Amino acid sequence: MAEPSFLAAVRESYDTVAADYVERVPPPAAMDPLSRAMLAGFAELVRTAGPGPVADLGCGPGRVTAYLAGLGVPAFGVDLSPKMIGLARQAFPNLRFHEGSMTALEMADDELGGILAWYSTHHTPPRWLPDVCAEFHRTLAPGGHLLWGDYVGDERLRPTQGYGRPVSYESYLLPLDHMVGLLEQAGLVVTARLEQEPGGRVNRPRACLLARKLERA
Repeated sequence: MAEPSFLAAVRESYDTVAADYVERVPPPAAMDPLSRAMLAGFAELVRTAGPGPVADLGCGPGRVTAYLAGLGVPAFGVDLSPKMIGLARQAFPNLRFHEGSMTALEMADDELGGILAWYSTHHTPPRWLPDVCAEFHRTLAPGGHLLWGDYVGDERLRPTQGYGRPVSYESYLLPLDHMVGLLEQAGLVVTARLEQEPGGRVNRPRACLLARKLERA
C-alpha cells in the first residue's frame, strides 16, 4: 500500500523542528499532575496484565518512552521522523527506537501488551483515523491496554511555524466522543476518560482515554 501523502509533511516538519522541540517542550517530570497520573495508571495496568512490550507511537525524542521505562514498563518508541529517532537513540541508548507509521505498524498481530499514543494522532486526517485505530486493535494482545492523549475540539489548524521553525503539517482537533467512537468501532473498550480545560502553558482543551482489547472467550 502506498504511503498516505500527509505523512511526508509530518516527517519533514518534525525533522526540521527536532532539536528545537527538545529545547522547548518540557520533560515528562514537568507535566501536569493529572497527565502524570494517567501515565502511572497505564504503566501499572500493563505491568499487571503483562502480555507483551509497550509501543510509544509518535515517541519523538523518546523522553516519554524513557519515563515509561522508569515506571517498570518494557517500552520502545516508534516515530515517523528520522531526526527524532536519532535524538531518542542518542539520549536513551539502552532503549529501542525505530522509524514507522501508526497507519501501518511493522508489528505482528497481538504483539503488544500496551500502546501509548501521546499527543501523536492530531496530525492524522480524520479519514485515516479508522485505519490507525484498527492498527491499535490488531497489534494489541488480548487484555492489552491503550492510553491515548491529545488535544480535543472541532478545528482544523494549518500552522506555518512550529517550535520556531517552518512546518507544513496540519492538525485536526476532534470532539472526544468522536475519538471514543472510533476506538469502539475498532473493537476496543474504553474504560476511562479524563478531560482537562485549558490552563497553565496549555491553551486548548485536552483529554486522555484508556482503552482495552478484550481477551478471547
